[in-house]
Amino acid sequence: MFDDLCSLLFGCCNRPNENYRNNGRQQRPCCRRNPLIGPTGPRGPIGPTGPTGPAGGTTGPTGPTGATGVTGPTGPTGATGPTGPTGPTGITGLTGFTGPTGATGATGPTGPTGPTGAIGETGATGPTGPTGATGETGATGATGPTGPTGATGETGATGATGPTGPTGSTGPTGPTGATGETGATGATGPTGPTGATGETGATGATGPTGPTGATGETGATGATGPTGPTGATGPTGPIGPTGTEVQSAEFTATNETVTAGGNATLTAGTTTANNDSATLADNNQAITLQPGIYLIGYSANVTGATGTAELAYYLNGTQIPATLSQQTAAATTDVANLANIHVLNVTDESTLTLRNPGTNSETLNNLALSVTKIG
Repeated sequence: MFDDLCSLLFGCCNRPNENYRNNGRQQRPCCRRNPLIGPTGPRGPIGPTGPTGPAGGTTGPTGPTGATGVTGPTGPTGATGPTGPTGPTGITGLTGFTGPTGATGATGPTGPTGPTGAIGETGATGPTGPTGATGETGATGATGPTGPTGATGETGATGATGPTGPTGSTGPTGPTGATGETGATGATGPTGPTGATGETGATGATGPTGPTGATGETGATGATGPTGPTGATGPTGPIGPTGTEVQSAEFTATNETVTAGGNATLTAGTTTANNDSATLADNNQAITLQPGIYLIGYSANVTGATGTAELAYYLNGTQIPATLSQQTAAATTDVANLANIHVLNVTDESTLTLRNPGTNSETLNNLALSVTKIG
């Protein structure tokens, strides 16, 4: 009905489907022109297009940075500073007398190694070579797609119709006179108001993550750092304690036959035979020891034994098991090399003897026996 009234009063003639998108229904076309209304003025200009909706989804994340080139090798360590001077050596104990030369005895166990002098401070490490160049940054991921464009604003209203031209004079009745000329075109109506801003377009989907950038090239090897300066000379080591005078007693025997269970008869050394710590008794078999710590040892070539040749130290008549030395002899002419060294702690005045603990008599040659107080 509204369309019919519009056609009658204003002569509008809507084309099919022209405003379908705005009114939601199909417009009915005009079938005639209102003879009372002049021709429609030209359509006013279209209002400006509404602003474009925001751009599409955010740019995809930047690909990871290429791996950093490997660090150049560290420069060589500076030279070690010279070792500080060794403290003065303690006073050397008196040298014992040289026993008679004979067959070589069995090698005694090696004495403990003296402490190693302190090592000087190590020189400072040379500076680290420069880091290799960083690999190139991986390529940036592709930009996500642009969101859809917002809807176009509505078309401005049509300008007002120009005034109708004057009606031609009525002709005499009879044949219909010629149709009067069309009135002049009305002036162009004012520009319609700007259409409403279109709705903001929906945000575009986030673009896919860009591919991982290629690994940067390995940085060039850094130059070798300069050699560090020579370390400062270490401080002089403290002066070692004054060595104590070593009290040592030495005894020998040659071609000495010792019965089973008997003690060896000894001969005192010419220079260090007697001292305050170890003295040979009148029977020339027992050595009297004062309280202290002793390093005791013996070596001898033994013949005349059948089965097993044996020697051991006895303290106050009791065998010191750790000093027992044994060797099998197939015949009395076989030479057994017996030897031993031991650290002995004496708490009271005691007697020390060297005994044949076996069941056969034996002959001692080139016997050398030593008793040295070390503490």
